[in-house]
Amino acid sequence: MISVAVCAADRPNVIVIMADDLGFEAVGAYGSTCRTPVLDKMAAEGMRFDHCYAQPLCTPSRVKIMTGISNARNYLRFGTLPWQATTFAHLFKNAGYATCIAGKWQLGRDKNAPRHFGFDESCLWQHFRPRTKKGGFDTRFPNPQLEINGKEVDHKNGEFGPDIVAKYLCDFIDRNKEKPFLVYYPMILTHCPFVPTPDTPDWDPQSQGFKGYKGDAKYFPLMATHMDKMIGRIIKQLEESGVRGKTLILFTGDNGTDKPVKTLMKDGRKIAGGKGSMTDAGTHVPLIVNWPGKVQSGKVSTDLVDLSDFLPTICEAADVEVPADLKIDGRSFFPQLTGKPGKPRKAIYMWYQPNGQTKGAKIFARTQRYKLYSTGKFYDISKDIHEKENLGDSAPSDVRAMLQQLIDNNKDVRDMKKIRNSNKK
Repeated sequence: MISVAVCAADRPNVIVIMADDLGFEAVGAYGSTCRTPVLDKMAAEGMRFDHCYAQPLCTPSRVKIMTGISNARNYLRFGTLPWQATTFAHLFKNAGYATCIAGKWQLGRDKNAPRHFGFDESCLWQHFRPRTKKGGFDTRFPNPQLEINGKEVDHKNGEFGPDIVAKYLCDFIDRNKEKPFLVYYPMILTHCPFVPTPDTPDWDPQSQGFKGYKGDAKYFPLMATHMDKMIGRIIKQLEESGVRGKTLILFTGDNGTDKPVKTLMKDGRKIAGGKGSMTDAGTHVPLIVNWPGKVQSGKVSTDLVDLSDFLPTICEAADVEVPADLKIDGRSFFPQLTGKPGKPRKAIYMWYQPNGQTKGAKIFARTQRYKLYSTGKFYDISKDIHEKENLGDSAPSDVRAMLQQLIDNNKDVRDMKKIRNSNKK
C-alpha cells in the first residue's frame, strides 16, 4: 500500500458523480434537447464514452461501482451493501485521502454505515430514515430531511435537497484543498417524484414534499438541468479553491431514465426511459471524464465500460493500490483517458436480480453491437435497440461463441452462503 506521507500535495483529487435515474439520452453531449451546458462543456474539454453500461436499478449499480465487483458475486438484496465489502473509499482513505459521500445512500440504515464503508464525512438522503414522512410526503426535494454525519437535519425554510448536498460538498472541497480528497456524489436528482425545482416558475418553497411517487414527467428536463447546475457549482468551487487542475471528475448514471419519461433528441427522435429493463433503455448511461491537461480533450471513445471499472480506474489515476485478494471484476480504463491503448473490454457480463435470489436472475453478455442472453436470445443492438428480432441461428457464430463463453465462465460464481456471511457485523 502506498505511504500516506508520499507526495501528498501532488496526489490528484477524485470526484465520482452518479446521477440517479439518468440515461445517456438526457445529456446534451449525447444529442439530447435537455439543457446540460456544464456536462456538455466537460465532454467537449474531456472525454465522452458512448458505451457505458450500468445495472438496470439503483442499489445493484451502487454496490457494483463502489466495490468493483459483479453483482453475481457480492449482491445480497435491494437496499444493502454487505457489511464486509471493501469500497473505493476504504482504499483511498487507507492511502491518506480525505473522503466524503453526499447525496443518496439507500444502502442500509445503520447510522455508522458511511464511516464504516470508508467515508470520513457524509451528507445523505435516505440513510437511516425512510423515503417519506408523516402524511406520505417525499422528503428529498423541497424542505428536505437529511442525515449529516449520522445526525438528523430537517430543513424548513424553503431549501431544496440537491442544493443543500452540493453546498455541503463545496464546503468539504474547500476545507480539504490542501490535501488530496475523494468525493463520491451519488446525486439525488433526477429520480422521481418529478417536481418543480427552485428555478421553475411553479416552485413552492412552502411545499412539504410531493405526496405520491412519480410526480409529473414534464419536469424531468428541468430536473436534468438543475442536476447539471449542481455539477457546475462543484466545478466552480474547485476553481475557487485552486484545485481544478489537479482534480479528476467522472460522471455517469446508475441506470436508465424512468419509464414515464420520453426525451426529445435533437434529431427529432423520442427515447423512452426503461429503468429496470435489461435493454439499452435501462442500462445505457452517460460517461464523461474530465481532468484538465491530463484527460484527452474532445475525444469520443467507443470502448466498453462497466460500472465495476470505475474502482480500478480511479485507483490507477491516484496511484492507490487495489489489493489482489479483493478479486475485483473491474478493468481500468485510465490508460485510454490519457491517450494510451490500454486493454479495452471485448465484452461485458451482467447479472441482475433486484431481490438477490439466484432464481429468476437475468443475465447477458454483450459487445458494442451484439447481445446474448443466457436464454439463448441474440440481438444486433445496432439495428434492433428494442430487441424485437431474435437472430437465432443467423447470429455471427464467432461473436456468439465468445459471448457464450463469458456467460459460461460466470455460471458458478454466485455463492449465496459466502455473500450472506459477508453481511455479518
